[in-house]
Amino acid sequence: MSEYFDNLLKATGNEFGSKVSDGIEAGDVSGYIDTGSYILNALISGDIYGGIPTNKITAFAGETATGKTFFVLGIVKQFLANNPSGGVLYFESESALTKQMIIDRGIDPERMIILPVTTIQEFTHQALKIVESHTEDRPLLMCLDSLGMLSTTKEVTDISEGKETKDMTRAQLVKGAFRVLTLKLGKAGIPLLVTNHTYKQVGTMFPQDVMGGGSGLQYAASTIIFLSRRKEKEGTEVVGNIIHCKNYKSRLTKENKRVDVLLRYDQGLNRYYGLIELAEDAKIFTKVSTRYEMPDGSKVFGKAILNDPEKYFTKDILDKLNEHAKKVYLYGGFDDESEVSDGE
Repeated sequence: MSEYFDNLLKATGNEFGSKVSDGIEAGDVSGYIDTGSYILNALISGDIYGGIPTNKITAFAGETATGKTFFVLGIVKQFLANNPSGGVLYFESESALTKQMIIDRGIDPERMIILPVTTIQEFTHQALKIVESHTEDRPLLMCLDSLGMLSTTKEVTDISEGKETKDMTRAQLVKGAFRVLTLKLGKAGIPLLVTNHTYKQVGTMFPQDVMGGGSGLQYAASTIIFLSRRKEKEGTEVVGNIIHCKNYKSRLTKENKRVDVLLRYDQGLNRYYGLIELAEDAKIFTKVSTRYEMPDGSKVFGKAILNDPEKYFTKDILDKLNEHAKKVYLYGGFDDESEVSDGE
């Protein structure tokens, strides 16, 4: 019987085909990339030790100046730190990055390639070439920053010729690009991070944030996180941003869940920020006035916990938090009403 189905599979000629018993290479999650934040890992994968799927498309979308680029660079830094032999290919359409900016954020410039692209066609062609030539068994991360700034070959030509007609094929090109890339990336085990812009949808009683660029990325992405922010200060100095992260779309975890993460300019994503709220929700920490009561009965201010997180978030506490995170974020968890952050 097994040989019969093997022959059927071979007859299809489908390079991505496989028997379910052997695993579905382009569909199964083969691993995770740590984002550098326990609570963001939980939001995306349902596991504080997880993160971004290694063979999927993950999108981070937000309005102008929400720190999308800095956010992705924080993940790039963590990826390279965790994978000494890994590399990053960064498609850049905004001309916003400099060598010094990369170095200042603690990113190894020797293992990061910047690829300026102007059009959707350029990005698609170059991305496919990379995927097809990726034969070495080493971790690779691809980023596109940003989809919203990519033009089309027709639009570039029209502008150079002084024409003002709008290219109505852009949305189709985006959809086609991601339709082709999704399976190829899954087969190669290469994750793709994409930034995109959002805008307020008009004409409704309660305006909603929606992504620009058509529906191509919305259909193709495994996870879409909407970002908004507020400034984080120490005294009068702005040291970073509190990023509100909403799970707009996910094939792995519950949608519309929200968490807050701290992105500092000098340190990237704070690993422990957001865990105090998760611990309180899990009834591991108990809020008593302005302090938190620890499992041993001691009472500590939240700032003191974050200043020395490894003292309070021991391996035992982290494991308990992980079990609670699975209930809060994974499909099938029973704690549907729990909200770790209010997202305001």
